[in-house]
Amino acid sequence: MLILVGVAITVYAVDQVSKYFVVTTLAEGETVQVIGDVLHWQFVRNPGAAFSFASGMTWVFTILAAGVITFIIWFARRIRSIAWALVFGLLLGGVLGNLTDRLFREPAFGIGHVIDFISTPWMLPAIYNVADIAIVSSMILFMILTIRGIGLDGSRPVRDDGATDAASPDAGREARGGAPGEPAHES
Repeated sequence: MLILVGVAITVYAVDQVSKYFVVTTLAEGETVQVIGDVLHWQFVRNPGAAFSFASGMTWVFTILAAGVITFIIWFARRIRSIAWALVFGLLLGGVLGNLTDRLFREPAFGIGHVIDFISTPWMLPAIYNVADIAIVSSMILFMILTIRGIGLDGSRPVRDDGATDAASPDAGREARGGAPGEPAHES
């Protein structure tokens, strides 16, 4: 639980401090090359989701974010794995960062525009922020842990690959419907 909270606070703080820096030092729409054509700061206000999708639906994203935060807080006590705590800490910090923008930035409470400023034109034709990076990172880690079968407690299920059963002299009888120790009946 401490890791989840620590990661969430760190992500949230870095997100909000970086957005404050962008809003106070760049003009909206301004682009600054940080590392040539690899990394730019480009200040935009995003009224929607990724790629400005659903721009008129900001209030929906506000409600969804509040739901995600509520779920994570309710669910957090079940997490016993450092990796899963990292997943939910990244997600919580990222969602809180963007929710703060939607609640407290212009144009109004609950429908505020998210501050985006990170541009990597060589990789994605999108402009995003630290919260977005945390959310995407949490989803990638979520998929890796799920595919690997790692539980919330860090355990992995024991695989029963059938190698032990196949070596047993009674395995063939059981597969054909007979009980162990009983002669096999062929049809």
